[in-house]
Amino acid sequence: MSDAVSSGGTPPRPPGPELRASDADRERVAEILREALAEGRLDMEEFGERLDATYKARTYGELAPITRDLPVGAVAVPKVDMVKKSEFPDGSWAERIVGGEGSSTWGVAVMSGFQRKGRWTAPRRFNCFAFWGGGEIDLREANFADREIEINCVAIMGGVQVIVPPGVEVVVRGIGIMGGFDHREEGVPGDPGAPRVIVTGFAFWGGVGVERKLPRAQRQELREERRREKLERKAERRELRASERDDQYEAHRAMLEEHQDLWRHVHDERGNRWERARERDED
Repeated sequence: MSDAVSSGGTPPRPPGPELRASDADRERVAEILREALAEGRLDMEEFGERLDATYKARTYGELAPITRDLPVGAVAVPKVDMVKKSEFPDGSWAERIVGGEGSSTWGVAVMSGFQRKGRWTAPRRFNCFAFWGGGEIDLREANFADREIEINCVAIMGGVQVIVPPGVEVVVRGIGIMGGFDHREEGVPGDPGAPRVIVTGFAFWGGVGVERKLPRAQRQELREERRREKLERKAERRELRASERDDQYEAHRAMLEEHQDLWRHVHDERGNRWERARERDED
C-alpha cells in the first residue's frame, strides 16, 4: 500500500487533460476526422480546420473538443505506465530486430499467388517458389529475426515482388535465364542499425523485382501534409482576393470623394458667378 500512496498519505493524481499528447494520439484523431469526412459528417472546410487544430494540439485537453460532436466521442486519456519503456523510439530498427524463428518461412504460388505483408516477422531465411503465379513479400511493416536476412526466390514463368522500406540495405545475388532479378535498389546505403536484405535465387522465364516504398503511415502523413499545404494555399488566395477587394474599394471610394469635391467646387463657382452678376445688375 505504501507504494501506491505518496509520502503525505494522498493517492497520486490520475492523468488528466493536461497530459501531453503523442504523435500516435494525433494520428488517431486525424483518422477519425477522415472517416467523418468520408461519411459526410464534415465538409472540406471543417475538416481542414479540425485537422489543422489536431496537428497543433499539444495536450489531451486540446484534442478532446475536436471529436466531441462525432460518434466516437471524446479522446481518451491513456493510463500512465510506471514501467520504464525501451530507450528506442517506437518503430526504430533496434526494436524491429526481434530474433526468433520468424512467423513464416516459405511461400508457394503454383498458378496462384501468395502474400506476406503487414505485421509479421521475417525469418533469417525465407524460401519462395512461383510457377505460373506470383508472390509479394512486403517488409515495410515487418519485424526481422536477425540483422541480416535472406530471401531465396525461384520463379519459373512467374514472378515475386520484394518490397522494402527506406533505410534498408539491399543485396541482389540471383541468376536469371530468359528472366531476371531487379538490381535497381542495390548500392543504396542503409541507415545505421538497419537490417540487410539479401535476395537470392533463380528465375527462368520469370522475374524477381525489388522496390523501395514508404510505409503506409508515412505515405498517409505525406498526403495529409500535402492536403494541409493545399488548404493553406487556398486560405492565402482567399486572403489575397479579400485584400485586393479592399484595395479596389478604397480606390473607388477615394475617386468618388474626389468627384464629390470637384462637383462642390464647380457648384460653388457657379454660385459665385451668379452672385457677382446679380450685384452688377443691381448697380
